[in-house]
Amino acid sequence: MPYSYIVLGSGRQTTASAYDLGKFGDAGKITLADADFARAQSAAECVNRLLGRSIAQAIALDVRDESAVRRALAGHDVALSGVPYFFNLPLTQIAISAGVSFCDLGGNTEIVRQQHALDAEAKRAGVRVVADCGMGPGMGNTLGVYAMSLLDQPEHVYLFDGGLPGDPQPPWNYQLTFSIEGLTNEYYGGITLLRDGELVHVPCFTEMEMIDVPPIGKLEAFIVAGGVSTAPWTFRGQLKTYQLKILRYPGTFAQLKAFSDLGLYELDPVEVDGKPVIPRHVFHALYEPKVSAPVINDVCIIRAHAVGRKGGRKADAVVEVIDYYDPATGFTSMQRTTGWHLSIVASLMAHGETPVGSVPLELAVPGDAFVREARRRGFNITERVTPA
Repeated sequence: MPYSYIVLGSGRQTTASAYDLGKFGDAGKITLADADFARAQSAAECVNRLLGRSIAQAIALDVRDESAVRRALAGHDVALSGVPYFFNLPLTQIAISAGVSFCDLGGNTEIVRQQHALDAEAKRAGVRVVADCGMGPGMGNTLGVYAMSLLDQPEHVYLFDGGLPGDPQPPWNYQLTFSIEGLTNEYYGGITLLRDGELVHVPCFTEMEMIDVPPIGKLEAFIVAGGVSTAPWTFRGQLKTYQLKILRYPGTFAQLKAFSDLGLYELDPVEVDGKPVIPRHVFHALYEPKVSAPVINDVCIIRAHAVGRKGGRKADAVVEVIDYYDPATGFTSMQRTTGWHLSIVASLMAHGETPVGSVPLELAVPGDAFVREARRRGFNITERVTPA
């Protein structure tokens, strides 16, 4: 049966989502909505060209206009949001009242927890809400759940993820594949993790270690903000550990920590030549041109390592995906891992494979169902269970 999807925001990641829904999501209609109609139209044309049929249409939509959003949602089965995170709570409320299922790319754990508080309303409306999809925390958490399922008694989960240039160029060895605002949001503050069965706050740019990721090589792994969303709260009382570290090429940690120590990620203005200047805005203006490129040849890595018991013995379960830029579609790996996790979740929702209500991603999306769908799309997901 064909389903109708509306995609709010027509950026890189959600353009990939729309394509995936047309190819694998049993879509009968896809609406791409954006405040910038030209951008929505360009995204729809890209999707239709790649699919070889006219399935995507474009509309102009300001997500701040509640009545306009309600009209746009009408007649759709699932809404996917790729707009900034601070719009997602009101959009969730509108979708529930309109009887349309809703998923988003998240970006702020406190807002996600407020979305989960709408569970009763979503159940009454008979709709499904899954927040905080994407590469991280989305696919990372989903593969973490899958790794847990490979053990009889999981106790610890260690996640690692990173989006990196396939051909790193010094001194930055990084290439921007999403908004600079989203990047610095990850570099500021800290993260709530599960350690020794308790919730703890860990600051950014701490606990650096080196890990080996064949065939990429040695990478730095360290703490930044975000990435695990609500999973530590969900698994408190079930697991002893649930944590994530980001992956970067060697030398990056010292750079980023120096910027942090200097205060370049701060949002409080400082006075320069008698004028107030926001340090983060200065950092954006200086750093973004250095790490931007017209063609992005990238690689994304997600590793989920679960430790526990299987068959009465200690065991490790490791699930890993290493994905690359796809020249056939022109989609970066970041678009594929971020946008396709969102669209896979949307498709599972449309097909009734997630529960009714506003349910945390780590409980709503079955790990085996996601891995099944991800492999259909060509993701090379490896798994192994070995004695600890």
